[in-house]
Amino acid sequence: MTLSRDCVMQGMQKFGGAMYTPVILFAFFGLTVALSIICKNEGLLGSLAAQGTIWYDFWYVVEQGAWTVFNQMPILFAIAVPIGFARKEAARCAMEGFVIYMVFNYFISAFLTLHGDFFGVDFAQKAGAGTGLAMIANIKTLDMGMLGAIFIACMTAWLHNRFYDTDIPDWLGIFKGPAFVVAVGFAVMIPLAFVFCLVWPAIQHGIMQFQDFLKTSGIFGVWAYTLSERLLLPAGLHHFIYLPFIFGPAVCDGGIQAYWLQHLNDFATSTASLKDLFPEGGFALHGMSKVFGLPGAALAIYMCAKPAKRKKTAALLIPATLTAVLCGITEPLEFTFLFVAPLLYVVHAVLAATLSAVLYFFGLAGNFGGGLIDCFVQNWIPLFSYHAGTYIMQIVVGFCFTAIYFVTFRFLILRFDYATPGRTADEVEDKLFTKAEYKAKQEMENLGLADNALAIKAKVFLDCLGGPSNIQEVTNCATRLRVTVNDPDKVQPASKFTNAGAFGLVKNGRALQVIVGLSVPQVRSYFDALLKGEAVGAAGKLQAAVPQETVAKDLSMRLAACISGKLIDMTEVQDDMFSQKMMGDGVAIEPIGNMVLAPADAEITMIMEESLHAIGLRLANGAEMLIHIGIDTVKLNGRGFRLLTQQGAKVHKGEPLIQFDPQIIHDAGYASTVIMAITNSADYPQMQKEPDQDVMAAETPIMTF
Repeated sequence: MTLSRDCVMQGMQKFGGAMYTPVILFAFFGLTVALSIICKNEGLLGSLAAQGTIWYDFWYVVEQGAWTVFNQMPILFAIAVPIGFARKEAARCAMEGFVIYMVFNYFISAFLTLHGDFFGVDFAQKAGAGTGLAMIANIKTLDMGMLGAIFIACMTAWLHNRFYDTDIPDWLGIFKGPAFVVAVGFAVMIPLAFVFCLVWPAIQHGIMQFQDFLKTSGIFGVWAYTLSERLLLPAGLHHFIYLPFIFGPAVCDGGIQAYWLQHLNDFATSTASLKDLFPEGGFALHGMSKVFGLPGAALAIYMCAKPAKRKKTAALLIPATLTAVLCGITEPLEFTFLFVAPLLYVVHAVLAATLSAVLYFFGLAGNFGGGLIDCFVQNWIPLFSYHAGTYIMQIVVGFCFTAIYFVTFRFLILRFDYATPGRTADEVEDKLFTKAEYKAKQEMENLGLADNALAIKAKVFLDCLGGPSNIQEVTNCATRLRVTVNDPDKVQPASKFTNAGAFGLVKNGRALQVIVGLSVPQVRSYFDALLKGEAVGAAGKLQAAVPQETVAKDLSMRLAACISGKLIDMTEVQDDMFSQKMMGDGVAIEPIGNMVLAPADAEITMIMEESLHAIGLRLANGAEMLIHIGIDTVKLNGRGFRLLTQQGAKVHKGEPLIQFDPQIIHDAGYASTVIMAITNSADYPQMQKEPDQDVMAAETPIMTF
């Protein structure tokens, strides 16, 4: 059996995602340890922080608790990593991971207690740094750190997926599920522990030699490390680079994060160069591009935007840039580079590596892997009094690179006319892109659809719904992709859908509704093709009409009721998608008639040709209106509806659009509420709605712009 490149990459990406499960805890605990150390520093707080005071005692207790994840890191990985791999019952897989990992260490301890000399291990010595031994949950065992724990965690996940549902005789029913997995794991761990006793001492020796090489590689090592970490991020493989450095034994025992915090007070009271005090700290400067580099890139994108689009571009860039600078979360910006111009990302990786190398050359070291919060709490505040010159140099060099990023990105964007946010066509909605969209674009490139936003959106939605194997049934209405899934636990959170362009996600057990908007027919056609594994051709029959001339969004307009009845606010509609304004703001009417009329002069941009229950209009001021007749009436498949216009028609106020039979709707158990939603209402803050009242079709005003 041969493994395809795609299978290998998917497996590695899944591994990276599983590794991230425990890593998400490190930021909080790292900052808490650093804050505790700061609060016990007499140099900063004077006698208040002296040992024996209530203040000192309080922060001592807090610090001990904050060391939890760093002192018990192997156990944390043994429990958390299986969660990312388990196909079902992830919580039970985590329990199995803990038990099997403990069994593994007890077996190693037993082998070494009996025959340590045979394995070349002095098991009589006390466990500690440099001995090759460690204490794991009070078990004296080989010091394998998180690497050994990750290996056993992956082994546990494989055993869980392979044996969890194994059928065994009823009289052995008590051993089904987790008990059977652990029993198999117990048997497997005996020979595995023996093998580790044989090979791990040699591996430890190799790790020590690798550490020495990295420690002596100097500036080039820092540059190569940072470059690799950035370049591997799009594939989700950067975990393989930074985890052994920051949380593992690549350059120092216990990892850079733990070692830095353990010696923070020593560094804070020494005038020696940080580079000399902690040369390994050069490998934790990769966060500097987040603090200093990306703001320059974002400013370049803003300055290159069309003047008319700069306000919206700023609204996109400012939150994303602040998130990167403060917290070190860079996905919205970095994956936007990748999506619209991969060259910009390569340049970003090279500049980030160069920034780290230059700072290291000038004597900077520390724990700067995150954002500005990490800079302050884990570095600047506790160490500034003794290392002010180094940190001032860091800020000066950092702002120089902000300027370098700005000049370089601005030149490349203008030189190659990249469609960064704010430089797109007038009718295209600007946005930042996510990792899921970037991956979808890569897959669409093979189909010649890399620039097709709707095809990419369909691919992202399919992936977020758990992939083709998780889809049982799919239909759509005027605005929603209605999907029944096999396993709702495989569906990603709503934020994954909205980040990809959906207006929202409605979940009801295995029945889900992805709120797509008026482009749902086209998205559905791509979705179906991807679902069936067919060639993805042109989007379906329905194409939204594109305005041929610039519209005046500030044009004063007054919309009349599209049908006679009782006017109600959008929030009163008995449908979450509309009442929560996922499709925009508007009004609704409880009808007394059966004829929907045009509320103003408009162009017909969308018709649900199969169900005829919804129609889209574009008004003279550019507002996009959806008129939706009834709740869930798509299920009537057009029964009781008659279309009186056509796609692309220019209609006048009061002109008939759709006739329907309210009795058929009510007999089917559906509400006949007629909804008038302005799908781009965010572009019209001046829009005002009339209060609840009785209205006459084509006469009573219901909304004004």
